[in-house]
Amino acid sequence: MSDTNTSTIRRTSARVKETPEQRARKQKIQLTAGIVVAVLLILLGLYIQTQNPKGAYIWMIGLGFGYTLQRSRFCFTASMRDPILTGSTELTKAVIIALALASIGYMALQMKLTGVDLSNLGTENLKDATKLPGHVRAVGVHTVIGGFIFGIGAVIAGGCASGTLMRMGEGFVQQWISIIFFIAGSVIGMVLLPIVQANPILYQKNPVYLPQLLGGWVPAIIVQFGLLFVLYVLADWYGKKKAGEL
Repeated sequence: MSDTNTSTIRRTSARVKETPEQRARKQKIQLTAGIVVAVLLILLGLYIQTQNPKGAYIWMIGLGFGYTLQRSRFCFTASMRDPILTGSTELTKAVIIALALASIGYMALQMKLTGVDLSNLGTENLKDATKLPGHVRAVGVHTVIGGFIFGIGAVIAGGCASGTLMRMGEGFVQQWISIIFFIAGSVIGMVLLPIVQANPILYQKNPVYLPQLLGGWVPAIIVQFGLLFVLYVLADWYGKKKAGEL
């Protein structure tokens, strides 16, 4: 019998031997520790408010996002990885819904700046789409190469940026190591960015902005939601097929 199988049997045996009283005591300790930590975090937020009111809002929003990520296990990498590894597309569909909701929010912010008919786009205060919220950037070879490299790293690390930060809080050592290389890669990327931007083959300077490309907000939002709807239907069909429901 291999060492891996022996280790698995030992862990399974340890879980089987755990009595209901032991589990209840462990859950009670975890609940107490969670309440204590939550109170300390709130007190720290109140202290931050006395020093920097805006920082306190950011602190509380960050706590809310962290709690939501931890409870939902929300991770962009897992949404792309799980359909291949496990056949589950629940997280994939959740990401698609999140993108649809985010599209509405970004559209509201962008419409406020550009106007309903994009009349403000191209003016002195808003010369190009890169000035808009939402990081409107060029799409080209650099997007494909960067996405491919980032995807490999995210799968090896076991999560995207949000998933890595969430699991760091849970105490996963792998994610603490991953964040070091995440930061190192970001620094290297900043150093190489001017070189990439100077290469016309690797980097396309013109941003791709759907309302500008398609001639208005209505066709842009139709295309956006149409593509997301198709992806959702495909993800739902794939998940049901893998689960044997079709």
